[in-house]
Amino acid sequence: MNMNLILLAGLLTTMVALVFFAFAGPSADKASTRRLALIRGRHTDSAEAMMEARMRKAISTRQTGNEMKLLVSLIPNPENLAKRIRMTGRKWTLAQYMTVCAFLCLGIIALLVLRGFSPLTAILLGVAGGLGIPHKVISSMIAKRIAQFTAKFPDALELLVRGLRSGLPITETLGVVATEVPGPVGEEFRLVTERIKIGKTMDQALIETAERLGTAEIQFFVITLAIQRETGGNLAETLSNLATVLRQRAQMKLKIKAMSSESKASAYIIGVLPFVVFGLICWINYGYMEPFFTPDPERIFGLGLMQMIGLGGLCWMSIGAFIMAQMINFEI
Repeated sequence: MNMNLILLAGLLTTMVALVFFAFAGPSADKASTRRLALIRGRHTDSAEAMMEARMRKAISTRQTGNEMKLLVSLIPNPENLAKRIRMTGRKWTLAQYMTVCAFLCLGIIALLVLRGFSPLTAILLGVAGGLGIPHKVISSMIAKRIAQFTAKFPDALELLVRGLRSGLPITETLGVVATEVPGPVGEEFRLVTERIKIGKTMDQALIETAERLGTAEIQFFVITLAIQRETGGNLAETLSNLATVLRQRAQMKLKIKAMSSESKASAYIIGVLPFVVFGLICWINYGYMEPFFTPDPERIFGLGLMQMIGLGGLCWMSIGAFIMAQMINFEI
Protein backbone atom coordinates (compact mmCIF):
# COMPACT_ATOMS: atom_id res chain seq x y z
CA MET A 1 0.00 0.00 0.00
CA ASN A 2 2.89 2.35 0.72
CA MET A 3 4.16 1.75 -2.81
CA ASN A 4 0.79 2.74 -4.22
CA LEU A 5 0.72 5.93 -2.15
CA ILE A 6 4.20 6.87 -3.32
CA LEU A 7 3.21 6.22 -6.91
CA LEU A 8 0.04 8.34 -6.58
CA ALA A 9 2.03 11.18 -4.99
CA GLY A 10 4.51 11.10 -7.85
CA LEU A 11 1.70 11.10 -10.40
CA LEU A 12 0.03 14.10 -8.77
CA THR A 13 3.33 15.99 -8.66
CA THR A 14 3.97 15.26 -12.33
CA MET A 15 0.45 16.37 -13.31
CA VAL A 16 0.86 19.66 -11.43
CA ALA A 17 4.17 20.28 -13.20
CA LEU A 18 2.58 19.52 -16.59
CA VAL A 19 -0.27 21.94 -15.88
CA PHE A 20 2.21 24.65 -14.96
CA PHE A 21 4.30 24.22 -18.10
CA ALA A 22 1.26 23.82 -20.35
CA PHE A 23 -0.35 27.08 -19.25
CA ALA A 24 2.90 29.05 -19.04
CA GLY A 25 2.57 30.94 -22.30
CA PRO A 26 5.10 33.11 -24.13
CA SER A 27 6.18 36.54 -22.98
CA ALA A 28 3.50 39.22 -23.23
CA ASP A 29 6.07 41.85 -24.31
CA LYS A 30 7.25 39.73 -27.22
CA ALA A 31 3.68 39.00 -28.30
CA SER A 32 2.75 42.70 -28.27
CA THR A 33 5.89 43.62 -30.21
CA ARG A 34 5.10 40.97 -32.79
CA ARG A 35 1.52 42.22 -33.19
CA LEU A 36 2.70 45.82 -33.60
CA ALA A 37 5.13 44.73 -36.30
CA LEU A 38 2.39 42.93 -38.16
CA ILE A 39 0.07 45.95 -38.00
CA ARG A 40 2.84 48.33 -39.09
CA GLY A 41 3.73 46.15 -42.07
CA ARG A 42 0.09 45.71 -43.06
CA HIS A 43 -0.54 49.45 -43.26
CA THR A 44 2.68 50.38 -45.04
CA ASP A 45 2.49 51.35 -48.69
CA SER A 46 5.86 49.83 -49.56
CA ALA A 47 5.62 46.57 -51.49
CA GLU A 48 8.69 45.17 -49.74
CA ALA A 49 7.19 45.91 -46.33
CA MET A 50 3.92 44.24 -47.30
CA MET A 51 5.76 41.17 -48.56
CA GLU A 52 7.81 41.04 -45.34
CA ALA A 53 4.61 41.27 -43.27
CA ARG A 54 3.10 38.35 -45.19
CA MET A 55 6.20 36.25 -44.71
CA ARG A 56 6.26 37.10 -40.99
CA LYS A 57 2.62 36.07 -40.68
CA ALA A 58 3.31 32.77 -42.43
CA ILE A 59 6.31 32.08 -40.23
CA SER A 60 4.37 32.95 -37.08
CA THR A 61 1.91 30.13 -37.79
CA ARG A 62 4.68 27.56 -37.68
CA GLN A 63 5.44 25.59 -34.56
CA THR A 64 7.89 27.36 -32.31
CA GLY A 65 9.05 24.25 -30.46
CA ASN A 66 9.89 26.26 -27.32
CA GLU A 67 7.12 24.77 -25.18
CA MET A 68 7.44 21.50 -23.30
CA LYS A 69 10.81 20.67 -24.84
CA LEU A 70 11.25 17.74 -22.49
CA LEU A 71 8.13 15.95 -23.74
CA VAL A 72 8.83 16.81 -27.38
CA SER A 73 12.37 15.46 -27.08
CA LEU A 74 10.92 12.03 -26.22
CA ILE A 75 9.36 11.70 -29.69
CA PRO A 76 11.50 9.35 -31.84
CA ASN A 77 10.37 10.87 -35.16
CA PRO A 78 8.93 14.36 -34.56
CA GLU A 79 8.75 15.24 -38.28
CA ASN A 80 6.45 12.31 -39.01
CA LEU A 81 4.23 13.11 -36.02
CA ALA A 82 4.06 16.79 -36.98
CA LYS A 83 3.03 15.80 -40.50
CA ARG A 84 0.26 13.57 -39.12
CA ILE A 85 -1.03 16.41 -36.95
CA ARG A 86 -1.05 18.77 -39.94
CA MET A 87 -3.03 16.20 -41.91
CA THR A 88 -5.87 16.53 -39.39
CA GLY A 89 -6.32 20.20 -40.33
CA ARG A 90 -5.94 21.27 -36.69
CA LYS A 91 -3.45 23.86 -35.50
CA TRP A 92 -2.07 21.64 -32.78
CA THR A 93 1.57 21.54 -31.76
CA LEU A 94 3.76 18.64 -30.74
CA ALA A 95 3.88 20.04 -27.21
CA GLN A 96 0.10 20.01 -26.92
CA TYR A 97 -0.08 16.47 -28.29
CA MET A 98 2.53 15.17 -25.86
CA THR A 99 0.85 17.00 -22.97
CA VAL A 100 -2.42 15.20 -23.73
CA CYS A 101 -0.55 11.88 -23.94
CA ALA A 102 1.12 12.52 -20.57
CA PHE A 103 -2.14 13.49 -18.86
CA LEU A 104 -3.91 10.44 -20.28
CA CYS A 105 -1.06 8.14 -19.26
CA LEU A 106 -0.98 9.47 -15.69
CA GLY A 107 -4.77 9.32 -15.40
CA ILE A 108 -4.90 5.67 -16.49
CA ILE A 109 -2.09 4.75 -14.10
CA ALA A 110 -3.81 6.50 -11.19
CA LEU A 111 -7.15 4.83 -11.98
CA LEU A 112 -5.60 1.36 -12.20
CA VAL A 113 -3.64 1.83 -8.98
CA LEU A 114 -6.80 2.89 -7.18
CA ARG A 115 -8.55 -0.21 -8.55
CA GLY A 116 -5.87 -2.41 -6.95
CA PHE A 117 -3.65 -3.22 -9.92
CA SER A 118 0.03 -3.79 -9.30
CA PRO A 119 2.26 -0.74 -10.02
CA LEU A 120 4.13 -2.47 -12.86
CA THR A 121 0.91 -3.52 -14.61
CA ALA A 122 -0.60 -0.07 -14.10
CA ILE A 123 2.45 1.64 -15.59
CA LEU A 124 2.56 -0.66 -18.61
CA LEU A 125 -1.15 -0.27 -19.33
CA GLY A 126 -0.98 3.49 -18.69
CA VAL A 127 1.89 3.99 -21.13
CA ALA A 128 0.15 1.85 -23.74
CA GLY A 129 -3.12 3.75 -23.35
CA GLY A 130 -1.51 7.18 -23.13
CA LEU A 131 0.36 6.65 -26.39
CA GLY A 132 -2.12 4.44 -28.23
CA ILE A 133 -5.39 6.32 -27.69
CA PRO A 134 -4.15 9.71 -29.04
CA HIS A 135 -2.51 7.94 -31.97
CA LYS A 136 -5.79 6.20 -32.78
CA VAL A 137 -7.73 9.46 -32.47
CA ILE A 138 -5.30 11.24 -34.82
CA SER A 139 -5.58 8.37 -37.31
CA SER A 140 -9.38 8.48 -37.26
CA MET A 141 -9.37 12.26 -37.74
CA ILE A 142 -6.99 11.94 -40.68
CA ALA A 143 -9.11 9.22 -42.27
CA LYS A 144 -12.29 11.26 -41.81
CA ARG A 145 -10.75 14.41 -43.29
CA ILE A 146 -9.24 12.56 -46.25
CA ALA A 147 -12.60 10.90 -46.91
CA GLN A 148 -14.29 14.31 -46.92
CA PHE A 149 -11.60 15.68 -49.23
CA THR A 150 -11.91 12.74 -51.63
CA ALA A 151 -15.70 13.05 -51.77
CA LYS A 152 -15.65 16.77 -52.65
CA PHE A 153 -12.53 16.85 -54.83
CA PRO A 154 -14.30 15.87 -58.12
CA ASP A 155 -16.73 18.76 -57.55
CA ALA A 156 -13.76 21.08 -57.14
CA LEU A 157 -12.28 19.81 -60.41
CA GLU A 158 -15.55 20.44 -62.23
CA LEU A 159 -15.62 23.96 -60.82
CA LEU A 160 -12.07 24.43 -62.11
CA VAL A 161 -13.19 23.19 -65.53
CA ARG A 162 -16.06 25.66 -65.66
CA GLY A 163 -13.77 28.51 -64.63
CA LEU A 164 -11.17 27.62 -67.26
CA ARG A 165 -13.79 27.31 -69.98
CA SER A 166 -15.13 30.75 -69.06
CA GLY A 167 -11.69 32.27 -69.66
CA LEU A 168 -10.29 32.59 -66.12
CA PRO A 169 -6.61 31.74 -65.49
CA ILE A 170 -5.77 28.75 -63.36
CA THR A 171 -4.69 30.85 -60.36
CA GLU A 172 -8.02 32.67 -60.32
CA THR A 173 -9.97 29.44 -60.53
CA LEU A 174 -8.01 28.08 -57.57
CA GLY A 175 -9.20 31.08 -55.57
CA VAL A 176 -12.79 30.45 -56.67
CA VAL A 177 -12.57 26.85 -55.47
CA ALA A 178 -11.11 28.03 -52.15
CA THR A 179 -14.11 30.28 -51.52
CA GLU A 180 -16.93 28.21 -53.02
CA VAL A 181 -16.18 24.61 -52.00
CA PRO A 182 -16.72 23.90 -48.28
CA GLY A 183 -14.81 21.54 -46.06
CA PRO A 184 -11.21 20.29 -46.38
CA VAL A 185 -11.09 20.95 -50.15
CA GLY A 186 -11.70 24.67 -49.67
CA GLU A 187 -9.22 24.81 -46.80
CA GLU A 188 -6.45 23.14 -48.78
CA PHE A 189 -7.00 25.29 -51.88
CA ARG A 190 -7.07 28.35 -49.63
CA LEU A 191 -3.64 27.39 -48.32
CA VAL A 192 -2.44 26.96 -51.91
CA THR A 193 -3.60 30.46 -52.87
CA GLU A 194 -1.99 31.94 -49.74
CA ARG A 195 1.34 30.31 -50.57
CA ILE A 196 1.13 31.68 -54.10
CA LYS A 197 0.48 35.17 -52.69
CA ILE A 198 3.60 35.09 -50.53
CA GLY A 199 5.83 34.30 -53.52
CA LYS A 200 5.78 30.54 -54.09
CA THR A 201 5.00 29.07 -57.48
CA MET A 202 1.80 27.16 -58.07
CA ASP A 203 3.71 23.91 -58.56
CA GLN A 204 5.52 24.30 -55.23
CA ALA A 205 2.29 25.10 -53.38
CA LEU A 206 0.47 22.13 -54.88
CA ILE A 207 3.37 19.76 -54.22
CA GLU A 208 3.40 20.76 -50.52
CA THR A 209 -0.33 20.11 -50.32
CA ALA A 210 0.05 16.74 -52.03
CA GLU A 211 2.86 15.72 -49.67
CA ARG A 212 0.81 16.68 -46.62
CA LEU A 213 -2.40 14.92 -47.68
CA GLY A 214 -0.78 11.93 -49.35
CA THR A 215 -3.90 10.95 -51.30
CA ALA A 216 -3.79 9.59 -54.84
CA GLU A 217 -6.44 12.07 -56.01
CA ILE A 218 -4.46 15.22 -55.25
CA GLN A 219 -1.31 13.59 -56.64
CA PHE A 220 -3.13 12.86 -59.90
CA PHE A 221 -4.15 16.51 -60.02
CA VAL A 222 -0.61 17.78 -59.44
CA ILE A 223 0.86 15.41 -62.05
CA THR A 224 -1.82 16.41 -64.55
CA LEU A 225 -1.01 20.10 -64.15
CA ALA A 226 2.74 19.44 -64.42
CA ILE A 227 2.36 17.39 -67.61
CA GLN A 228 -0.01 19.91 -69.16
CA ARG A 229 2.39 22.74 -68.36
CA GLU A 230 5.20 20.93 -70.21
CA THR A 231 3.31 19.45 -73.15
CA GLY A 232 0.41 21.90 -73.57
CA GLY A 233 -3.12 20.98 -74.58
CA ASN A 234 -6.63 21.64 -73.37
CA LEU A 235 -6.37 21.82 -69.58
CA ALA A 236 -10.15 22.02 -69.09
CA GLU A 237 -10.74 18.80 -71.02
CA THR A 238 -7.93 17.05 -69.13
CA LEU A 239 -9.33 18.05 -65.74
CA SER A 240 -12.82 17.01 -66.83
CA ASN A 241 -11.54 13.53 -67.71
CA LEU A 242 -9.69 13.40 -64.39
CA ALA A 243 -12.88 14.24 -62.49
CA THR A 244 -14.69 11.40 -64.29
CA VAL A 245 -11.91 8.94 -63.43
CA LEU A 246 -11.95 9.98 -59.77
CA ARG A 247 -15.72 9.52 -59.56
CA GLN A 248 -15.45 6.03 -61.05
CA ARG A 249 -12.64 5.25 -58.63
CA ALA A 250 -14.80 6.34 -55.69
CA GLN A 251 -17.67 4.17 -56.93
CA MET A 252 -15.37 1.14 -57.12
CA LYS A 253 -14.23 1.77 -53.54
CA LEU A 254 -17.83 1.88 -52.35
CA LYS A 255 -18.59 -1.42 -54.10
CA ILE A 256 -15.61 -3.09 -52.44
CA LYS A 257 -16.60 -1.65 -49.06
CA ALA A 258 -20.15 -2.94 -49.43
CA MET A 259 -19.00 -6.44 -50.44
CA SER A 260 -16.56 -6.74 -47.52
CA SER A 261 -18.67 -5.04 -44.83
CA GLU A 262 -20.21 -8.28 -43.51
CA SER A 263 -16.83 -9.95 -43.13
CA LYS A 264 -15.40 -6.88 -41.43
CA ALA A 265 -18.27 -6.72 -38.93
CA SER A 266 -17.82 -10.40 -38.04
CA ALA A 267 -14.08 -9.94 -37.60
CA TYR A 268 -14.59 -6.89 -35.37
CA ILE A 269 -17.08 -8.69 -33.13
CA ILE A 270 -14.97 -11.83 -32.79
CA GLY A 271 -11.78 -9.87 -32.18
CA VAL A 272 -13.16 -7.39 -29.64
CA LEU A 273 -15.36 -9.78 -27.66
CA PRO A 274 -12.55 -11.47 -25.62
CA PHE A 275 -11.13 -8.12 -24.54
CA VAL A 276 -14.56 -6.74 -23.62
CA VAL A 277 -15.40 -9.79 -21.51
CA PHE A 278 -11.96 -9.72 -19.88
CA GLY A 279 -12.31 -6.02 -19.01
CA LEU A 280 -15.83 -6.44 -17.62
CA ILE A 281 -14.78 -9.34 -15.40
CA CYS A 282 -11.82 -7.32 -14.10
CA TRP A 283 -14.07 -4.36 -13.36
CA ILE A 284 -16.89 -6.35 -11.69
CA ASN A 285 -14.88 -8.97 -9.82
CA TYR A 286 -11.21 -8.10 -9.76
CA GLY A 287 -10.43 -10.76 -7.15
CA TYR A 288 -11.31 -13.49 -9.64
CA MET A 289 -8.79 -12.13 -12.18
CA GLU A 290 -6.16 -11.02 -9.67
CA PRO A 291 -3.88 -14.07 -10.24
CA PHE A 292 -3.52 -12.98 -13.85
CA PHE A 293 -1.98 -9.64 -12.77
CA THR A 294 0.05 -10.95 -9.81
CA PRO A 295 3.75 -11.31 -10.75
CA ASP A 296 5.37 -14.65 -10.00
CA PRO A 297 8.93 -14.08 -8.70
CA GLU A 298 9.95 -17.56 -9.83
CA ARG A 299 9.23 -16.75 -13.47
CA ILE A 300 11.44 -14.90 -15.93
CA PHE A 301 10.88 -11.13 -15.96
CA GLY A 302 8.36 -11.57 -13.16
CA LEU A 303 5.67 -12.98 -15.46
CA GLY A 304 3.50 -15.84 -14.29
CA LEU A 305 2.16 -18.69 -16.38
CA MET A 306 -1.21 -17.02 -16.94
CA GLN A 307 0.44 -13.80 -18.04
CA MET A 308 2.67 -15.61 -20.53
CA ILE A 309 -0.36 -17.45 -21.95
CA GLY A 310 -2.24 -14.16 -22.24
CA LEU A 311 0.63 -12.49 -24.08
CA GLY A 312 0.92 -15.44 -26.42
CA GLY A 313 -2.79 -15.34 -27.21
CA LEU A 314 -2.59 -11.59 -27.81
CA CYS A 315 0.29 -12.07 -30.25
CA TRP A 316 -1.57 -14.76 -32.20
CA MET A 317 -4.72 -12.63 -32.34
CA SER A 318 -2.68 -9.68 -33.61
CA ILE A 319 -1.15 -11.82 -36.36
CA GLY A 320 -4.58 -13.08 -37.40
CA ALA A 321 -6.05 -9.56 -37.44
CA PHE A 322 -3.13 -8.34 -39.55
CA ILE A 323 -3.58 -11.15 -42.07
CA MET A 324 -7.33 -10.53 -42.36
CA ALA A 325 -6.77 -6.80 -42.79
CA GLN A 326 -4.32 -7.44 -45.62
CA MET A 327 -6.75 -9.85 -47.32
CA ILE A 328 -9.45 -7.17 -47.65
CA ASN A 329 -7.07 -4.32 -48.47
CA PHE A 330 -7.43 -3.56 -52.19
CA GLU A 331 -5.42 -1.00 -54.12
CA ILE A 332 -7.43 0.81 -56.77
